[in-house]
Amino acid sequence: MISSMKCTASSLTCSAFSNRKLPIARPQLVTLPTINNVEQNMGPSQLCSQKPLYLSSTENLALVRRRRVTECQAYEADRSRPLEINIELPAEEAAQRFKIGVYFATWWALNVVFNIYNKKVLNAFPYPWLTSTLSLAAGSLMMLVSWATRVAEVPKVNLDFWKALFPVAVAHTIGHVAATVSMSKVAVSFTHIIKSGEPAFSVLVSRFLLGEAFPMPVYLSLLPIIGGCALAAVTELNFNMIGFMGAMISNLAFVFRNIFSKKGMKGMSVSGMNYYACLSIMSLLILTPFAIAVEGPKVWAAGWQTAVSQIGPNFVWWVAAQSVFYHLYNQVSYMSLDQISPLTFSIGNTMKRISVIVSSILIFHTPVQPINALGAAIAILGTFLYSQAKQ
Repeated sequence: MISSMKCTASSLTCSAFSNRKLPIARPQLVTLPTINNVEQNMGPSQLCSQKPLYLSSTENLALVRRRRVTECQAYEADRSRPLEINIELPAEEAAQRFKIGVYFATWWALNVVFNIYNKKVLNAFPYPWLTSTLSLAAGSLMMLVSWATRVAEVPKVNLDFWKALFPVAVAHTIGHVAATVSMSKVAVSFTHIIKSGEPAFSVLVSRFLLGEAFPMPVYLSLLPIIGGCALAAVTELNFNMIGFMGAMISNLAFVFRNIFSKKGMKGMSVSGMNYYACLSIMSLLILTPFAIAVEGPKVWAAGWQTAVSQIGPNFVWWVAAQSVFYHLYNQVSYMSLDQISPLTFSIGNTMKRISVIVSSILIFHTPVQPINALGAAIAILGTFLYSQAKQ
């Protein structure tokens, strides 16, 4: 909106003041100071006929006497203020929140389904190395088909990308196998209670190996995490040392995976979906020879035949479901990182563990003592406090 008008003396007309027809008054002689008198009073340095004259008001100009006088205030153009307009788009904000909510709901649901089928498979077929390999193989095959059919955009990567991805894939492979070994020995709920202590490993590794300092609230948030995990482990009815150590090794491996990913993958322009796809392919190549060496085809064939004879054809569906859902829930979690902040992701990860623990207890009828449930609640609360203090 134009609130002021600039006019020069040479271009000042009646139309500049008003377009309405006003009654014409009789002209009267008005004595104006001459240029010479003005020069004597103001001096030659203060008057220049080449500069335009800016009128601030016409009240004092008695050229014409009128009852209605139109005021004209003129200012320099560079003194005008820009209009401050805040445009809020509630529709876009609502759409973004809805999108994040869909990501979280899908992530949690897929993770719950994977853990249920994974535990069913491991109960009937206790070979975690092959189970881990099949999970990576299913995801790698799905993404290769998606790239070949142009359903997903083919990532543009080079040799430097694969070199930087290699240590990330090694840590990811170790963490994946260790978690599967843990769930083959103990309840799903216990594995996830111990895995909720991952922030403690992250702080300790970053502090003593990388020299990174944290504020005091971060260190204080580790107390309920460590105390809750210890309380849950001591009161676990079906405690198993291999299962406990598997969850601990998984925590440590995933901490190094995150560290390697932050350092080596900085500046790499790859989407979350394609990044995890490449990670799965490289992890599959790393894991396959070790799985064959540790367990072997003969053991797998005998165990497979036993499981099919006991469970029936549904066992094949269980294996396929746990393999597909493993890739899907990880893929959605990596895709959500492109849309949300690390703090929101940490809170979502904490809520994910709660959903997995509760659902596994209900489905598998896992016996839980009140003191064990208290330890789990304290550990999860500490994880939430850590995510808040870290920011």
